[in-house]
This record gives sequence, C-alpha cells and structure tokens, in this order.
Amino acid sequence: MSETNMFNQIKIEKIVKQIHDVMPTSLKELTTDLDQKIYQIIQSKLNKLSVVSREEFDIQSQALFCARKKLTEMEKKLLELESKLSKKTN
Repeated sequence: MSETNMFNQIKIEKIVKQIHDVMPTSLKELTTDLDQKIYQIIQSKLNKLSVVSREEFDIQSQALFCARKKLTEMEKKLLELESKLSKKTN
C-alpha cells in the first residue's frame, strides 16, 4: 500500500469513527456494513478531489524551491554575460 493510500486510510478511519460515535445506538448495531459504506463514500470523494499527501506536497515544494534557486542563478549569470558582451561591443 502506498503512503498516500495509508495517509488517506488513517484519516478516513478517524472520520468514520467520529461519525460512528455520534450515531444513535439503534444504528450502531449495523456498524460493520455502515462503516464500510461510509468509508467507501469518503474514499470515493477524496479520489475525485485528487488529494495529495503532505509528503508529496513537501517533495513538490522542495523541487519548486530548487528550480527557483537555479533560475535565479541563471538570471544572474545571464546579466553578467550581457554586461561583458556590452563592454566588448563598446
């Protein structure tokens, strides 16, 4: 099982438990079937939302940070080269 699915599964199980805890006693007798249905509905909705795990978000944030850093370095080098070229043509 991937970490994304594990993350979603743990969160979903907590939500299912919270829903179960507030239900009337008469409905709690149907817990196994009802819990499974609630889990399936929540999982389906999360899949439609394309939710990513915190780990995936952090990885993408770090990649973006690195790309920005390289872009800044390249812009600086380009300015230096333009300056040198401008001095040679003058």
